[in-house]
Amino acid sequence: MNDILRGYAEAATPELIARFDELDCREIYAPVIDLLPVAAARVADIGSGTGRDAAWFAECGHDVLAVEPVAELREPGMRLHPSNKITWLDDSLPDLAKARRHSTFDLVTLCGVWHHIDDETKQTAMESLSEMTATEGLLIMSLRHGPAPEGRRAFPISPTETTGNAARLGFTLVRQVEVASIQAGNRAMGVHWTWIALRKTG
Repeated sequence: MNDILRGYAEAATPELIARFDELDCREIYAPVIDLLPVAAARVADIGSGTGRDAAWFAECGHDVLAVEPVAELREPGMRLHPSNKITWLDDSLPDLAKARRHSTFDLVTLCGVWHHIDDETKQTAMESLSEMTATEGLLIMSLRHGPAPEGRRAFPISPTETTGNAARLGFTLVRQVEVASIQAGNRAMGVHWTWIALRKTG
């Protein structure tokens, strides 16, 4: 994981930050947008990057814990999205040791993160996410398939294995949908995504 975080730190140019931040959250979350909480909720955004998604959730009235271990993304994000509804935290998967001290959340999101977790630590990571998700809360993940940029290593992901591991921790699959990347460059490389929504019922 440390080499991947270094890769993001080295790639965090103003151009990359602007490209990450200008993507439309409504388009990104379209496969699951109807499942997102309407009333004010506690949201944990794991791997917040520039805070694009955290800011959107905050604008919707939610209190957001934005978890981002790469200072070169987190600090620009704090400047780009100042909000008293966002709490920024330097923490990372698989343990999320600091984040787990913030009690549980109605919604936990991982947008474009899970492909960086290797097989040896996936179970620990899922256990951490389970601990952070409140009973009847949602865990929403976008799983990337296809090549990753140099320096930001990706591991193959099995949606079936992911949902099976979650089920053993008390999650019920609410939705699973395959979509193309919204970015033309990624589509050209063959990148596509599986969105899964899991409800903590056990």
